[in-house]
Amino acid sequence: MSDAVQPTAAEVRAAAEAVKTALDRHLAAVERRSGEDDPAVYDAFNQLAAAAEVYDELLYDRYDEVTPFEIPGADDALPPYKGPEEPNALSVLIRRDYTVVEPQRLMAQAQRVEAADDEGAEVSGSVHGALGILFGEFEPDEIASRHKEFGLEEGDSTLWVTAADESAEPGEWLETPFEGVDPQSVVCRFDVSAVFDDELDDVEETDEDLEDELDPDLDEDEDEDEDEDDLEPLDVDR
Repeated sequence: MSDAVQPTAAEVRAAAEAVKTALDRHLAAVERRSGEDDPAVYDAFNQLAAAAEVYDELLYDRYDEVTPFEIPGADDALPPYKGPEEPNALSVLIRRDYTVVEPQRLMAQAQRVEAADDEGAEVSGSVHGALGILFGEFEPDEIASRHKEFGLEEGDSTLWVTAADESAEPGEWLETPFEGVDPQSVVCRFDVSAVFDDELDDVEETDEDLEDELDPDLDEDEDEDEDEDDLEPLDVDR
């Protein structure tokens, strides 16, 4: 980045002061919180996250340095819950992504289902036909637990539990089942993604690198132990 567009030292200092102010406001909101999902705490959290992000960017642009912490952004968290305290109805929204990695295995499993059903139409000769058969025959949870048998590979998945005062009327939402979900009615959510595994791997690699730096002779000792293990035992009868 050229000097003309780099932030000034004063701008970086001002961003640092903004973080301090946002931190004080967040602590004050937490100390005055009126409940577990106090909107004031939520707003203060977002302000702190935004201030920290600005400071981190300016610090990097000016000095090529980063902060040693990361605050998740507002998009990574649910808004405060504003649904009924004692809900009379619940909706469970589930999305699971799969990749078809073995189409022949998928179609072979569908053909087995067809063979057991004398009245079944022969539609397992295509991938989309086989998918219709298998998801019509097995429960989604069983597909998830046996996905490899069906030639599928798991992708991201999420489960949302939303609360309401009253149950929906029969057929009310069938045309658009996933529209109109109010994020503030979400009681809880559970996400599964390979992204989380990658983050864990990065942490483990960092820990391993740190161990090597702290004890550079560790690998040498292990190599010596392996060499000793490779030696054949002496024959005392010789």
